[in-house]
Amino acid sequence: MSIPSPSTLSDPSQASFHTQRLDLGYFAKRNLRDWAFALVVLVAGLFTFGRYFSAMDVYEQGILLGVIPSAIALGWFWRPLQNLMLVVAALSLGAIFLYQGDLGRAETVFWLKYFLSSQSAILWMSMLFFISTVFYWLGVFIHEKAQGIENVASRLLWVAVTLALVGTMVRWYESYLLGADIGHIPVSNLYEVFVLFCWLTAAFYLYFEAQYQTRALGAFVMLVVSAAVGFLLWYTLVRQAHEIQPLVPALKSWWMKLHVPANFIGYGTFALAAMVAFAYLIKQQATETRWYKLAPLWLLGVVLCFEPIIFRKSAVAGMSDYWAVYFGISALIVAGILLGRKRLSAKLPSFEVLDDVMYKSIAVGFAFFTIATVLGALWAAEAWGGYWSWDPKETWALIVWLNYAAWLHMRLMKGLRGTVAAWWALAGLGVTTFAFIGVNMFLSGLHSYGTL
Repeated sequence: MSIPSPSTLSDPSQASFHTQRLDLGYFAKRNLRDWAFALVVLVAGLFTFGRYFSAMDVYEQGILLGVIPSAIALGWFWRPLQNLMLVVAALSLGAIFLYQGDLGRAETVFWLKYFLSSQSAILWMSMLFFISTVFYWLGVFIHEKAQGIENVASRLLWVAVTLALVGTMVRWYESYLLGADIGHIPVSNLYEVFVLFCWLTAAFYLYFEAQYQTRALGAFVMLVVSAAVGFLLWYTLVRQAHEIQPLVPALKSWWMKLHVPANFIGYGTFALAAMVAFAYLIKQQATETRWYKLAPLWLLGVVLCFEPIIFRKSAVAGMSDYWAVYFGISALIVAGILLGRKRLSAKLPSFEVLDDVMYKSIAVGFAFFTIATVLGALWAAEAWGGYWSWDPKETWALIVWLNYAAWLHMRLMKGLRGTVAAWWALAGLGVTTFAFIGVNMFLSGLHSYGTL
């Protein structure tokens, strides 16, 4: 395309014409399917708005109207999300139809009991995350039919993300079946946000998998997702956390619909960046034979064994066996990486790709975490009368923000790359994990809604 001359740009009508051409360039990329998807989202959004307008306050109405163009933009930005959103909507509406306004049907209707009730869908999600992790690792170590195995792993991961979203949507509906005053978006306690963390992390990984045409990273990223699922299952058994509870007064706010998802986009992408950093360090030390130089492996062992050490004492009979199995699997993973690090290195993408994924993950996470922090301050002002109170959760959120702000500053201003950047991103996972769950375990404060 030719560049308009300065004389052309000085003519307002010509400038307008060229602006229109640039705009048309963006829309010209849209195919018939894109426009059909946009129409479906628009019709569904406006129908929902019209039907439930009176039940929402002005803020919730604004959020719903904002979701419509956001969903269209996401579907246009990455087309696989179109299929994901449509399938999740169809399955969720199917579950709602099967309920027919009666929560008790979850135990009598076959499709609800075994597949589409929130708890069933989330249990399927958990199993598929585990199986997907296994297939990603098989794809790394098995040369024959490795591509086919990796394809299976990726498809299983897509199904797991789909069921996680279906479980979330149906749980939202189930909460309203318990009572209009109980109904709420399912991001209010530790159980619900762990589901959110799992599917967000997996979805961001799938995007990078498609962008860089590599599936070897799935073996690493899915470790942190599977660890989260392991905790989720334990927490469900110990606390019966899957049961829907009424919101505490401070959480009865539209701010929660914005603050929590933005926060967990940050947590998910920070975790993804850390596992990519771990892969970077493994690739870097593929030929290392001195045990004390293999620090990333020993660090992984400590992280994977953290949960059994902390949660081994449980009031539920048999839960010590659960953590014994978890510990054994963790040890096998560390040993497998140690013995197969050369093969792993050969399968992993280049250092440049690993570095780029790490940077983009942190950049996206930092942007959303910043938004979440600002939204949290506004919410705190409304709920508690002050923007900042140095509550433990707030303090650790600030530490997380400063950590990644410093990482990005060093990256952009000083060209931070390589080993130091990877170690820093990996250490950031420890800081983020403590802010996410450690505060709930060891500290108390105004944010103690998901106690252990």
